[in-house]
Amino acid sequence: MLAIDDPAQLQNYLLETGRISAGEQTDFTPLAGGVSCTTVLVRRQYGADFVIKQALRRLRVATRWISSPERSHREAEGIHWLTRLTPDGSIPCLLFEDGENHLLAMEAVPSPHDNWKSLLLAGTLVEDHARQFGALLGSIHSNAYRLREEIEPVFRDYSFFETLRLEAYYEFTRSQVVEAAPFLDQLTAETRENKITLVHGDFSPKNVLIRQGRLILLDHETIHWGDPMFDLGFSLTHFLSKANRDPDNKGNFARLGLTHWQTYCDRVQDSFRFQDCEARAVRHTLACLLARVSGRSPLEYLDTAQQDRQRECVLGLMNKPPASIPLLIRSFIADL
Repeated sequence: MLAIDDPAQLQNYLLETGRISAGEQTDFTPLAGGVSCTTVLVRRQYGADFVIKQALRRLRVATRWISSPERSHREAEGIHWLTRLTPDGSIPCLLFEDGENHLLAMEAVPSPHDNWKSLLLAGTLVEDHARQFGALLGSIHSNAYRLREEIEPVFRDYSFFETLRLEAYYEFTRSQVVEAAPFLDQLTAETRENKITLVHGDFSPKNVLIRQGRLILLDHETIHWGDPMFDLGFSLTHFLSKANRDPDNKGNFARLGLTHWQTYCDRVQDSFRFQDCEARAVRHTLACLLARVSGRSPLEYLDTAQQDRQRECVLGLMNKPPASIPLLIRSFIADL
């Protein structure tokens, strides 16, 4: 099968499929940051630049983590629908898909732009970015719910979310932290039961570029019809984990998390009996916080002492989960 990290193979493939012209100068730049795909920026002499992405069967982590590379087709479907559900310019357009080679290509985001995770780790904390983050997630969940009769059948397959999230985050973590097993078992069962709307599954600052002050969302291979509160727990985990890493800014990271949550609530307040879901959002946040220090994909920016501190804080809160997201944020920050 084609290996897009081999420039000669990629050049021949693009020529043979008519994606570039004979004699055209091209430059291939590998893009870092992901464990599940190989991603290459293609700079063209005569046409618009694009990004080509190929799903891996075995993910690049220390433990054995397998997921079918056929999820590239799921991501292509995700791009198609997300462009309808989100504000214009929030999702790079799909250019082509190749199911045989498990790859797709999308528009390249023009320079200059910044990765939001990198900005946050550098201490650049902008409240409007968190506000846009919450509004974007709220748009996905509420608009998909409104169109559920059309969208749910397309994303009914749950298998990629099982291998990439439930097994890798919750089930693997329960095997590593036995005192959390009852909590994670119950939450896993609840997650499988609450299939409510379209769920991104990887809603993280790592997958957001910021250009001219606006957020652009990438990486949709875990998109599925499921429990929207997973996206809340997954995304809030990144603000709280960075507060753990950067104690001098922990109050500012807490404010970003709260802004993200409050903006999301405003956007979905009339959707899918949202008021009944907050307790599950709290539990998903606790589970993801634990998974990111004890699961298959630990956060690389936390050292051993920070991982231990996060694990201890979460286990304490799991004994009596806070009643709301704002209370959870305050409790976690206080425990740090």
